[in-house]
Amino acid sequence: MVNLSSWLPRWMRSAAPAALVGSLALASCDVGTTSEKPSGTGAGGAAPSGGMTTTDSSADSSTAAGVGGATMASGASTSAGETSAATTGGSSTTSGGGGSNHLAPNGYYVLGNTIYDASNQPHVLHGMARPSMEWSATGEHVGTADFQIMKSWGARIVRIALNQDFWLAGAAKHNGAYAANVDQAVQQARQLGLDVILDLHWSDRGDLQNQGPGQQRMADQNSITFWSEVAAKYKGDGRVLFELYNEPHDVAWNVWQSGGDSGDGFNAAGMQQLHDAVRATGADNLVFIGGLDYAFDLSGVPAHRIQGYNIVYASHPYDYPNKQPANWDKAWGFLAATDPVALTEFGTFNCSSGYYSQLIQAADAKKVSWTAWAWYPGGCSFPSIINDWNGTPSEPGKIVKAALLGYP
Repeated sequence: MVNLSSWLPRWMRSAAPAALVGSLALASCDVGTTSEKPSGTGAGGAAPSGGMTTTDSSADSSTAAGVGGATMASGASTSAGETSAATTGGSSTTSGGGGSNHLAPNGYYVLGNTIYDASNQPHVLHGMARPSMEWSATGEHVGTADFQIMKSWGARIVRIALNQDFWLAGAAKHNGAYAANVDQAVQQARQLGLDVILDLHWSDRGDLQNQGPGQQRMADQNSITFWSEVAAKYKGDGRVLFELYNEPHDVAWNVWQSGGDSGDGFNAAGMQQLHDAVRATGADNLVFIGGLDYAFDLSGVPAHRIQGYNIVYASHPYDYPNKQPANWDKAWGFLAATDPVALTEFGTFNCSSGYYSQLIQAADAKKVSWTAWAWYPGGCSFPSIINDWNGTPSEPGKIVKAALLGYP
């Protein structure tokens, strides 16, 4: 893939191939714009999270409701094994202690700061982010063979980045085959036992005629329609999870929470609206909610909590001066004491591996889930964890692969 980082402005750096530059509006990520092709908060676009969460019997089952905790009983079973809930349609309820947990079929629920499976076993999600379906309606090299290589690395979840304008009828960029293409990828991953995170990566500023959808400051009113449709389609599979918006940035916390003026010429939809759109369909699937500063900063969550259940807060640490280990606890680590936290993107831009090692160690210490950016051979500045479609790991990829294979 062509490395554009040498001539693109910092906010547009996404390592997008030259062939796409003329036809795609580059979206900003924390890399700066990782997905345009991939747009991440850091480097790239969000990829689906598609692996089964790893059972971790030592996970902390805090009794605090936390930000995303469902109203649930406090007693989690210690028996091993995974009890399968219904596999189609509707939602299930599991009992624990004196309450009930919202549980999508065969899925997960949140209690305090912990994710539990249908048999009340604590889980931590580990896998990788898979960009390309945000800039390509078919995706690049997306398929069973690709997911099999991910699984051989030990991944249990894959995060797939999506484009609402490919999905929504009436959009200028609508593709009639897109929903079927997404579903094919989801089913291929699921058949291999991978969980999937569907990540809304690109949006249109509330204008379906927008010719250049990409990563925006925040979701928009059309994003509400997108999640209503996606949630209705996948509410029967609790192993399909929803990341409501990739990398919010440059809006106030109250706008992040409740919507309003984006400051960039469109009306933003808030995370509360997106959460409510999902729940209105009857979907109890986990939802992932990224913070500000391209999803890195979760410091405003305690004062701006999203009201609801089965919420996991997401952070995107990338190797920038203000996102170093000394900043992690204030930005996201502190929240893991009360709420489930997932690092759904992270990386560095020079193929060094130290940042990855430190970050994974910090996540493990707090039982924080993660999906590494990015399963895409785009080079160091993308940044990529593979060098080719055969799954040859880059230097950072070697750290990611070793960590994944080291989990039980």
